[in-house]
Amino acid sequence: MNHHDGVSPAWPISYEEIEPYYSKAEQLYEVHGEHGHDPTEPYASAPYPFPAVSHEPRIQQLADDLEAAGYHPFHAPCGIRLNEPNMPYSACVRCQNCDGFPCAVHGKSDADVLGVRPALEHPNVTLLTNARAMKLETNDTGTAVSKIVAERNGVIEEFAGDLVVLACGAANTAKLLLVSATDEHPKGLANGSDQVGRNYMFHNSAAVLALSKDENPTIFQKTLGLNDFYFAGNGHEYPLGNIQMVGKSQAPMFHGEKPGETKLAPHWSLERIAKHAIDFWLSTEDLPRPENRVSVDRDGKLTRAYTATNETPKQELYKQLHSMLAKLHMEPGHLFHRFAYMKNEIPVAGVAHQAGTCRMGADSGTSVLNADCRAHELDNLYVVDTSVFPSIGAVNPALTAMANSLRVGDHLLERLGAGSRVTAAA
Repeated sequence: MNHHDGVSPAWPISYEEIEPYYSKAEQLYEVHGEHGHDPTEPYASAPYPFPAVSHEPRIQQLADDLEAAGYHPFHAPCGIRLNEPNMPYSACVRCQNCDGFPCAVHGKSDADVLGVRPALEHPNVTLLTNARAMKLETNDTGTAVSKIVAERNGVIEEFAGDLVVLACGAANTAKLLLVSATDEHPKGLANGSDQVGRNYMFHNSAAVLALSKDENPTIFQKTLGLNDFYFAGNGHEYPLGNIQMVGKSQAPMFHGEKPGETKLAPHWSLERIAKHAIDFWLSTEDLPRPENRVSVDRDGKLTRAYTATNETPKQELYKQLHSMLAKLHMEPGHLFHRFAYMKNEIPVAGVAHQAGTCRMGADSGTSVLNADCRAHELDNLYVVDTSVFPSIGAVNPALTAMANSLRVGDHLLERLGAGSRVTAAA
């Protein structure tokens, strides 16, 4: 797909191949949503397992105002363990400390609650904590990984498996491969293409707030999305990105995020801003560039080189939202980088959406993994985190990571025989 700063490359698998696994991931992670309202939505073979999370009154008014202005808001799909018709039996209590906070009542559909803990109920699954994978070793011919060397509570231990799966995140999966260089793989494991560590991406994001003319008493705000500007069109020659809600502003957040800038601000003024704030998250696609990369030095220290892409569409998306305020019962011109009057774009340090560095592809000269996410150069080494992404899109990558992992999992089941072992580093 053509963007302002270049091309977002195609994946080596089709949407039709991964689509059934999106539905399986939505079932596994108890996703709430409703098909048919997002204008960018592709075909889905199954409905969401749970109904969309309802808008609270002020967000419902925002949705109505957007529709009246000719836009297409939709209920944002949400991984939350919420039972609205029977709240006494709901894991989620729909509190204000959701987005950006750990959940004390296991109400989030996260990998710990719905992935790791159920897996540990099986007798053939072992989870090691306080263990750091330090390097991978190969067999004598360098064609397969023979063991994982790890440091566990200060002691070096070795683990072996017929199949080895990495899921350490875009930066650290690349690091582990690079520090595992051998005579047969002098540039690092799986790095004959010199692509390990390259094509690092993360979303060009900004958290902003608009001041509503009326107070916004919303507690659970992250229920609405807008993709009218996701592709080219609507007066734009190139894609801009996604707009969605983010967790509701609270006055103490301002002090915590920018203590220096807010230390002289009267508490009542921050409280007033928070009460009138409606908070948005803007995401624009970052493009894979070979020079945007992670690398390691001789001491194993991880370093990152990164130059932003698609900055113009990011600015245009901000301007687009800014221009809509008057139609949405908000103060015209009152759109601020969160928090309040303080600039709060999400820097490269905000790596929750990091991707790339070990991308999959059909050509072993330009990619690290094949379409099954197996290393081109090692028969038993797989990667299933977001480092495999050839491109990142402009929406949260979590569901795609889940779906692709389930897809690769089916492939691994085909390879596994009686007594075979899988060793994973995450």
